[in-house]
Amino acid sequence: MFSRRTKRGLGIAVFGLVPLAVPVLASGVAQGHGWVQSPPSRQDACATGAVKDCGAIQYEPQSVEGPKGFPQAGPADGHICSAGHEPFQALDDPSKQWPATKVQAGQDFQFTWKITAAHSTTSFRYFVTKDGYDPSKPLTRDQLEPAPFLQDDLGGKQPPSTYTTSGKLPAGKSGRHLVLGVWDIADTGNAFYACSDVDFG
Repeated sequence: MFSRRTKRGLGIAVFGLVPLAVPVLASGVAQGHGWVQSPPSRQDACATGAVKDCGAIQYEPQSVEGPKGFPQAGPADGHICSAGHEPFQALDDPSKQWPATKVQAGQDFQFTWKITAAHSTTSFRYFVTKDGYDPSKPLTRDQLEPAPFLQDDLGGKQPPSTYTTSGKLPAGKSGRHLVLGVWDIADTGNAFYACSDVDFG
């Protein structure tokens, strides 16, 4: 349905490790890690210094991992961007000045994840907020369109260190919105989450 293009990065980024009081997930922790770099996700903005005072996530942009099964399961409403991890709660804070990538409705776009540790993958999925989305409130399920506008199925394959999915942005959108990227891991009960602020103009 959508074309897919992958490209290998020249290396794996190494980040300083910060001890975190991260809740233990009953489904187990995946060995894969990563985050959305295009359009820049909130954790990317924190890691690059585009947004200040983010706390622990600036050192761990690849670690926003929570239960999979979104939207039926997964992180609780209001804590979706942080995947429910208290040390990463800055990602859920709508009062921060999150930079928004300028895009156009219906345009071809390339969504890129930086993978710091590959893992067997079910899919990469992308959701967008509904018309009337209020960016002054934390993200909840009822603010999102119920189905992903783009889905890239890998069937258990491992993605390379830089993984790109090409597809069209939703038509008919205008103004400020949020795109939620979900990387579903194939052989654990977890997924990685990334919220990217966009402006359809």
